[in-house]
Amino acid sequence: MDQDSPAERTLETELFGKPVSFGYSETWLGYSMVGLRLLMAWVFLQAGLSKLASEGWTNPGGWSAEGFLVHGVNETNPFSGLFAFFTDHLWLVEPMVMYGQIAIGLALLFGVFFRFAALCGGLQMLLFWLGAFEGGFAAGLPIAHGYVFDSSFVYMVLLFGLGAWGAGRLLGLDARLEQSEIVQMNPQLRYLLG
Repeated sequence: MDQDSPAERTLETELFGKPVSFGYSETWLGYSMVGLRLLMAWVFLQAGLSKLASEGWTNPGGWSAEGFLVHGVNETNPFSGLFAFFTDHLWLVEPMVMYGQIAIGLALLFGVFFRFAALCGGLQMLLFWLGAFEGGFAAGLPIAHGYVFDSSFVYMVLLFGLGAWGAGRLLGLDARLEQSEIVQMNPQLRYLLG
């Protein structure tokens, strides 16, 4: 594509103290951001709705975080004390996980308060990642399927990237919200949108 084409741009930045420049297609970047946003929305919605369906209003013995917190977090995990604290507060943790996943999924789907939703989703993924360690630092932080990284970490990085690019503005409600009088009068709200 010609460099003068409106769909082709060059990103010039500095990474790790070195100048970086590369060309990219705005069109394909837009499609990829919307696609990744919808994919992440599905991941969160599916997780939250499946928990809600198993819990249900008539099945109080359904999904519980207790199984993971008590049996899933290895005692050699360097963060086991944090997860023991969560176990003592299941009354708060369980609805935050279940309804939080549904709310994050809906926010990602509709592109509303996108950066805030990406931050909340990233924090949840960080906690899931920390809970997956099967050993301490001396053991190389092994996790269920390898060392150090798992899908929770990948989701966390994807949410960071989508938030950094402001993916909620692409076919999302954040583009309209940013034009609202409330946001115009309170520009700090833009940190939650995008």
